[in-house]
Amino acid sequence: MKLSLAPSALSAYLQRQLENFFPDGGTCNDLTRFLPRALERLEHCFLHIGQRYYRQDGQTCFDHLNSDQYAAFLYLVANTIHRGQGDERLATKLYVLNKALHALDVFYAVELPDIFCFVHPVGTVIGRGRFQDYFCAYQNCTIGGDLDGNLPTIGRGVVLFGGSRVVGTATIGNNVLVSAGTSILGQDVPDDMTAFGRSPDIGFRPARRSVITDIFEDR
Repeated sequence: MKLSLAPSALSAYLQRQLENFFPDGGTCNDLTRFLPRALERLEHCFLHIGQRYYRQDGQTCFDHLNSDQYAAFLYLVANTIHRGQGDERLATKLYVLNKALHALDVFYAVELPDIFCFVHPVGTVIGRGRFQDYFCAYQNCTIGGDLDGNLPTIGRGVVLFGGSRVVGTATIGNNVLVSAGTSILGQDVPDDMTAFGRSPDIGFRPARRSVITDIFEDR
């Protein structure tokens, strides 16, 4: 993967950001330890995204100044530290840094799929749920459990457009587009559908696009 900063420079850059945002004297030793694995995961994710800015001269690329890409990077570093039982305070700082820089709330313990994409995700909150690959979220989206702790299930190839939300026991099928402003509360959406409206009055129509080939451009 082509990087805008070499791994050592990227680690130093991120460490300076953390020190400036959180001047508490905490250490960032686990950055060096977990960054290589986080970059491996980032490369695998971006390899399946054919959108503009994710490839250059036929090669997968990561630009630390591309805010959508950097938001994914910060989540993956924090989640990789969490998975590896590293410094939880450092993972927390990375989570909060992502909120500060991008207004994106994805806690480091949330398990997003291996292949996902953020598209200008300002105001998006992604809580716990069961996710499959090719998940895409735009701005002001919400995913999470209800007051009883019931979690949604998100199928393979699902995109949430701006202002949509999926909460509670909802099961979203494969290749589903959730239209802008749609609210799905504890309802199911079949495969290969575009969902629209607000629960309990959710409507469906056959999806005219493939999330995997048209949104991710992965063939």
